[in-house]
Amino acid sequence: MDLGQLRMIVNEAAAIRRVRRLVPAGGAGDKVFPPTYPGPDNAPTHVFERRRIGEDTKTCVLLDSVQSQANRMELALRDLLRRGGVWIPHILVDFEGVKDGDDDLSDLGQITSLEAPHRVFDAIFRDSELDGTSFWHSPPGLELIRAKPDQATAVFALSPTALVFGCWHSTGQGGGLGAKFPRAIVSEIVGVDAVPGKRTGSRIDPLQVRREVEIYKGSAGWGLSREEAGEKAKRVRPSEVNHGNIAPTVQELGVTIDHALQTVVVSLPTLRRLRFPVNGEADEGRDEAARTVLAALALLAVVAQDRAGYNLRSRCDLVPDGAASFEILDADGSVREFPLDLEAARALCADAVKAAKEAGLPWREEPLRLRPQKKLVAIVAESRRLALSGGAEEAEG
Repeated sequence: MDLGQLRMIVNEAAAIRRVRRLVPAGGAGDKVFPPTYPGPDNAPTHVFERRRIGEDTKTCVLLDSVQSQANRMELALRDLLRRGGVWIPHILVDFEGVKDGDDDLSDLGQITSLEAPHRVFDAIFRDSELDGTSFWHSPPGLELIRAKPDQATAVFALSPTALVFGCWHSTGQGGGLGAKFPRAIVSEIVGVDAVPGKRTGSRIDPLQVRREVEIYKGSAGWGLSREEAGEKAKRVRPSEVNHGNIAPTVQELGVTIDHALQTVVVSLPTLRRLRFPVNGEADEGRDEAARTVLAALALLAVVAQDRAGYNLRSRCDLVPDGAASFEILDADGSVREFPLDLEAARALCADAVKAAKEAGLPWREEPLRLRPQKKLVAIVAESRRLALSGGAEEAEG
C-alpha cells in the first residue's frame, strides 16, 4: 500500500475492513469478563445477543463496544504521539501549576483532544481559555464552532482525529444543534459461542471486626458517634467502611467463549462527504488529500492498538489468533487484501500529511495549549474535597 493507492481507494472504494480473530490469553476454556451494564433491579449484567456468523446463528457477548474501541484507538495514537512515533495536531488543557487555594491540580497533567470524551467539542475545552480569552470566543474556537461537514478545515487543522472518530458540538447553539461529524471508523469486539459463567466473592477480615459494632459515616469520614463522623452522619455496617467480613456471594457474571472477533470498518463514503475549503475557496484535490490523511490515521489507529494489546479490563486479556490483513471493499462488491504493520502505517501517514501540506492544508506542528478557567478549576477542586470527605458517595446514592 502506497500513498497513490490509498488515495485511489479513498476516492473510489466502499470501505476498508479488517476482521481479526482473538482468543483468551489463558487459553481455551479460560473465563473472560465482559463489561457490565445495569440489568433488572440494577444488577450488573452482560450484553448477550444472537448473531449470524457465516451460515450459523451463535450466542455472542459484547466484549468491547464501538465507543470503548474508539477510546482505545485514540489512546494508542496518543501514546504513539508521546513516544515521538508520529505527530498529530491536537488541543490540550494544561493543569500544570494550577491551584485552587491549597489544592494543587498539577497531577491532572495535560488533557488532550485524543482523550477528552467529546473530543474537540468537550466541555473541558469549552471551559478553558486561550491567552486569557474563553476558548469558544478565541479565533480558533470560533472557527471550530462554525465548522460543519462541508467546512471541516478547522477541525482538520486542530485535531484531525476528531473527524476520524466522530464529534458533535452538542453544547452549540440551538440546544445541541451544533455540527455533527459522524465517525468514519467503527470497531467492535464480540465473544462467539458465549456460555454464561459465575463470579464468586468474599473477604475475611484479619481484624475480625463484627457487624454489630456501632459506627457512623458522614462528611468527616467514619467514627464511633454521629458527632465524630460529621454532618449528615448515619449509621452503617463496618463493611461499608471496608472493615469486617464480607459474606460469600455468587453472581451471574463472566463467560467462556470459543473465540472473539474484532470487526473494524472504515467508511469511505463518510470521508468523501467532508470538504476542506481554505480561505473560502474549494478545491477537489485538496479535499482528496485531506481525506487520505484521515484514512491513513484510521489505519494507523488500528495497528497502534495491535501494538498496545488487547487487555480490555481485569480478567479480559485477549491475544490475536494469527495474522489478519485489511480488505478493500470495492464499489462493485469485489474484495482485495493488503497487509499493513505499524511501521508501514506510520510511513503511509507521513506521506499523506506531506502531500496534504503541499496541497495547502493547515497542519499545526505544535498543540493548541489552553489553560482551565477559574470556574473549571473550582468545580474540580470541590469535587476532590467532596470525594475525600465521603460527600461524593452520598451524592451518587
